[in-house]
Amino acid sequence: MGDLVLTTFDWVPEMPRGYVRDIRVRWALEEARLPYRVESTPFGDRKARHFGHQPFGQAPWLTDGDLSIFESGAILLHLGELSEALMPADPRGRSETREWLFAALNSVEMASLPWSLLMFSGESPETAVWKLFDGFLKVHRLQHMEPVLAEREWLAGTFSVADILMADVLRLVDRFDGLANYPACRAYVARATARPAFVKAHADQMAHFAAGDAAADGRPA
Repeated sequence: MGDLVLTTFDWVPEMPRGYVRDIRVRWALEEARLPYRVESTPFGDRKARHFGHQPFGQAPWLTDGDLSIFESGAILLHLGELSEALMPADPRGRSETREWLFAALNSVEMASLPWSLLMFSGESPETAVWKLFDGFLKVHRLQHMEPVLAEREWLAGTFSVADILMADVLRLVDRFDGLANYPACRAYVARATARPAFVKAHADQMAHFAAGDAAADGRPA
């Protein structure tokens, strides 16, 4: 393992704060107690160096020595290989962790993200597009996650990177009260985000962007 450096935006608007995806990486690093530092890249003026690390101009990316990794799922898998606090040592546990990590990204977030964007937009719940995405999320995803989470504390037996991803995906839904009829999903998010590592990661992200406000205003951070 080399020197771990997490790069995120220097500033973002108020609405996404606490949900920018560097929180997934911060959370994992805190759970594993891996030493790291945070660097910033401009939110507004995204230069060639940024696109060299993240081809879509997004954040975050992680450097581990001379290795640069983008996409939060790929970063979490990399960190899982570094610490048993993030991925079980046994083959079955590792396989289940990978399955649920990809399920969080490819099945649940695929449904939750467009739903959340519609909620951010203020789209009327009476429109056809809102009803389509609301049904897709709740009938085809949350109704299937509910019995899974009702019978287990964590997805792969012990807490893992799969839980970091799934809880982060579901807590955005919970932000808009989308888990009101899914008590097991809501309880899962609550116990995941009560973990000290998440609490610290969330506070650190909020402080990071608050410092960006100060810098933009010319005030001391």
